[in-house]
Amino acid sequence: MRLTHRGSGEGNWTGGGERRNADQRTSRWRAFLLCGSVAWAALACNPATRSGVPGEEVRDRTVRPGISVLLSDSIQLIKDKRVGLITNQTGLDERGRSSVDLLFEDERAKAANVQLVALFSPEHGIRGTEDRTNLPNEVDPKTGLVIHSLYTRSTIAPPDSTLRNVEVLVVDLQDIGTRTWTYVGVMLFAMHASDRLGIPYVVLDRPNPLGGHKVEGALLDSSIADAREGTSETPRSGFALWPVPLRHGLTMGELARMFHRELEFKGRLHVVPMANWRRAMWFDDTKLPWVKPSPNLPTLTSALVYPALVPFEGTNVSVGRGTNEAFQRVGAPWFRADSVVKLLTNLELSGVRFQAERFTPSAPGDSKFDGQSIPGVRIHVLDRERIQISRVGAAMLWAIAKAHGPEFTLREAAVDARLGSSAVRAALVSGEDPDRVIDRLLPAVVAYEQQVRRYHLYR
Repeated sequence: MRLTHRGSGEGNWTGGGERRNADQRTSRWRAFLLCGSVAWAALACNPATRSGVPGEEVRDRTVRPGISVLLSDSIQLIKDKRVGLITNQTGLDERGRSSVDLLFEDERAKAANVQLVALFSPEHGIRGTEDRTNLPNEVDPKTGLVIHSLYTRSTIAPPDSTLRNVEVLVVDLQDIGTRTWTYVGVMLFAMHASDRLGIPYVVLDRPNPLGGHKVEGALLDSSIADAREGTSETPRSGFALWPVPLRHGLTMGELARMFHRELEFKGRLHVVPMANWRRAMWFDDTKLPWVKPSPNLPTLTSALVYPALVPFEGTNVSVGRGTNEAFQRVGAPWFRADSVVKLLTNLELSGVRFQAERFTPSAPGDSKFDGQSIPGVRIHVLDRERIQISRVGAAMLWAIAKAHGPEFTLREAAVDARLGSSAVRAALVSGEDPDRVIDRLLPAVVAYEQQVRRYHLYR
């Protein structure tokens, strides 16, 4: 599958920093990509205009997520309706109240005769604490409703039998800005189900924690992408969905708009946007409470480094699951940490530092090296605005393969589904310079950014 170009406009791919020995032409190319155009440079790169309006300084205003906007001024979308809600622990308003409780007992919902009749949870369960497959259904103690698990062998759509009493299906889930996130799969598969059954579909938007101002990494190869509906009988990956970069730069609502148009859904989609969010915002700029979107993303730093390390889920290397800094470190019993650090340091990557260490996974969800003290490398983010996380990930794969040879093994299909490209994986593992590999991706990334700007809801 491929996105088709239906619009125009300058790309605003952004990144930061170059290696000192980069040739002049590459430096000029990256300088162009830093803001994409003069117009977008004025908006994205000038601190005085990061609000998106020239001359307007950033205001200290708490972002209001889609659930708050729904209740305050879009309640007509669910007025007098029987509502099915797909959510988990991340579905909170700016005061920390859950969307389940708000739709069940908030006075505005009651006045609009909203009837919450079905609940659904994605991977990791309704509380976000589970790190296993085949999650069972459970009962919500407050509402008395069955919480239907949409994570069996893999991510699935709501079964038709669970939607018989639903008049509108609402999604309130937190994405993390990385292509390999199954909550996006739940949203897409549920769109398939609602479209087939003629049920209106509402997405309550939330921030992209990494912001919407940077896009990078390999686009998922069209030979890997599979956007078809996942069911218990026909399981899908839940994350290898559509040809977008690893760091895609969109919100859940914008992704929904893209899927709806590109997959030619016929049903009604309503995206309830956030208030006060801007593309240059990181999650900690929003003033919203950080809730772990999964057991293995304890902090915003883990979410930032996650796209660099998620391909290693398909290897015999630990990504720190079972520690307090999951997805900020890698290691294995045979790991030559000092050699890896030296190789990475010589690349002079911007905004990041690497440190040799030892760590001990405890009951890791991936079962890698439980209870063993293993050597590894810790990734320290020094400047999140300058770091190019796709270069960090490429460098990590290159360095670990170079330092270890046959001791480092990988499942090619698993790595490719996460990294996005078998060609990129093969080039890095074979020892090609990681900067050159990433540079070859830049034109496709710019073209993608131009194509998806039509789905943007925010400046």
